[in-house]
Amino acid sequence: MAAVAVIPEAAAGPAAATPRGGRVWRRLVLGLAALYFAVPMAVSFWFTVRTGDGGLSLAAYGRILSAPGFVPSLLLSLGLAAATITLVLLLTLPAMLAARLGAPRLGPLLEVIATLPLVVPPITYVVGIGTALRGGVDALAATPLWATLIAIQDERFPVVLVLAYVMLTLPFAHRSLDAGLRAIDVRTLVEAARNLGASWPHVLFRVIMPNLRPALAGASFLTLALVMGEYTVAALLGYQTFPVWIVTVSGNDGQLSVALSILSLLLIWSLLLTLSGAGRRRS
Repeated sequence: MAAVAVIPEAAAGPAAATPRGGRVWRRLVLGLAALYFAVPMAVSFWFTVRTGDGGLSLAAYGRILSAPGFVPSLLLSLGLAAATITLVLLLTLPAMLAARLGAPRLGPLLEVIATLPLVVPPITYVVGIGTALRGGVDALAATPLWATLIAIQDERFPVVLVLAYVMLTLPFAHRSLDAGLRAIDVRTLVEAARNLGASWPHVLFRVIMPNLRPALAGASFLTLALVMGEYTVAALLGYQTFPVWIVTVSGNDGQLSVALSILSLLLIWSLLLTLSGAGRRRS
């Protein structure tokens, strides 16, 4: 009779405990991250509701809507954010697609150009913009471009801020879109769509962009967060955006400025979650 070899069961070692240990570490990291964000928010909220006599009051939040300049500055920042998101995506996505499909060797050059705004300090950037605007008014006074130069500095909607924000957000949008393009086979998708008779606009809007929803959402999120929190460029150029208005109000009412900061942060989070949820439902 042939002997039956009994294979001993593998002893439960560290590999068996790896999934549980991984969950513990993930929960620990998420807990620390939650504390990192929740503790400052809680302290700030406590400051806004604490009164001088030791009581609690939501009066600081009640003064927000009645504060002069709140609605115009908020609408201006939201409008600038929408225009910046649209323009930066229109500039980066077609250029990156053209380089990836027609001239792959230009990819590193585009990456270098896109990261250049990170090299220039914001204060130097603003000084250069201000100098160019002042010099342009004198140099273009006798030309038809003078009216255009004045129009882009209109306080109701300063296009010059949109152009400045596009430069500031270019590195972040480029990295997000580059990661999305690396995750899909762009050439195969384009060739298949073109062989089926699709036009280039159809390829871009109906084939490429649906596959880049996470990357487009990431670029939009980063741009929105930067525009809604940017202070240096707007303040030095003399425009009353939402962050500039908050700093102006803080000199007169500290509780109101902190309450505004909390609400602006919650507003940005809600917008990001809304856009993220909309993109996930479409996917």
